Amino acid sequence: MTIMIPLLPFYAEKLGASAFQVGWLIGLYAACQLVSGPLLGRLSDRMGRKPLLIVSQLGTLIGFLITAFAPNLWILFLARAIDGSTAGNLSLAQAYISDVTKPEDRAKSFGYIGIAFGMGFLFGPAISGFLARFDYRDPIFAAASLSAMSVLTTYLLLPPGKPAPAQENAESGPGGRRLSLLQWGAYANYFRRPGLARRLWEFLSFAFSFAMFTAGLPLFAERRLAWNGKPFGPVQLGYIWAFAGFLGLFLQGPALGKLVKRFGERTLNRVGFAGYAAGYGILAFTHSLPVLIAATIVASIGTLVRPTLTSLITQEAARQEQGVVLGLTQSLTSVAQIAAPVLAGFLIQRGVLTGWGLAAAGFAALGLALASQPEPEPAVLLSDPRP
Repeated sequence: MTIMIPLLPFYAEKLGASAFQVGWLIGLYAACQLVSGPLLGRLSDRMGRKPLLIVSQLGTLIGFLITAFAPNLWILFLARAIDGSTAGNLSLAQAYISDVTKPEDRAKSFGYIGIAFGMGFLFGPAISGFLARFDYRDPIFAAASLSAMSVLTTYLLLPPGKPAPAQENAESGPGGRRLSLLQWGAYANYFRRPGLARRLWEFLSFAFSFAMFTAGLPLFAERRLAWNGKPFGPVQLGYIWAFAGFLGLFLQGPALGKLVKRFGERTLNRVGFAGYAAGYGILAFTHSLPVLIAATIVASIGTLVRPTLTSLITQEAARQEQGVVLGLTQSLTSVAQIAAPVLAGFLIQRGVLTGWGLAAAGFAALGLALASQPEPEPAVLLSDPRP
């Protein structure tokens, strides 16, 4: 994934895409993921996490191979649709972790996913930037190779794990009612729980701001910044993303568990949102490489959001609902990744570069406002007056 992030907009432009079409290309992947996320989550509750992880990773492999050989923009859209239709490996991995850890250990455990993301953002974009100097397809072949490796390691090394047992009524949703795979209205019931609802809205704010940032940064930098007299391209963006990944490793590594014990997940969640809001705000007014580096440093504080917020969400849901709720967070990510890239492409194509950065900062600030609200009081259970 991190090999493709700095490359895909430029690769699509090479095939004739406008900035607005690049936004739709990213949004198509997310639209397919919107359907697949909850379905894969519920299927994994029944069939186990490992088989569905393998299916998801195989879809990514096929999508990358088609991308590498795409002769035109429409085939590239097809490749992204295939990848998106099987995209659920993050939510499935989170559900697996939730299955095998205690609630008090989940923030630290989800931090390991953060470490993987940090290492991915350190090495993936650097690989992309280095290989893009020769041919734009070379990084895609590298991504496909790593995807094939992920299939093999999951198949050979990952223990099967144990989803919620049947006696815990794993198939029931809110109020014990049985849910079918396509009853989207049933998922809305999770937004009616005061504690969980606020965390889900926070997650949507985070996902929207981050999607605005990731989708628009390559196009923004190409139009706003130059290197040796030429506009920024995948090489320069690859190294900037690698620098961001390097910074993220400090906050999502072993230090995260110590920070959680000292300050708590809720405090770190707020600090992370503040980092995103400030970093994206600085980025909006960036016209030089030093300011871009400063914005990247400040925004890297935002890497605290995902592991802490994911842990807070799982603590608001019963064990038998973990797959559904985490699948729902993947769906919220998809909703954000459908709309945010289209909005980013629309603004950038019309030259509203500063407005793009301020919009990303605004959605992060909304997440901060939600995270700063006081915790809802627990419900008071009254005794039954009947004998």
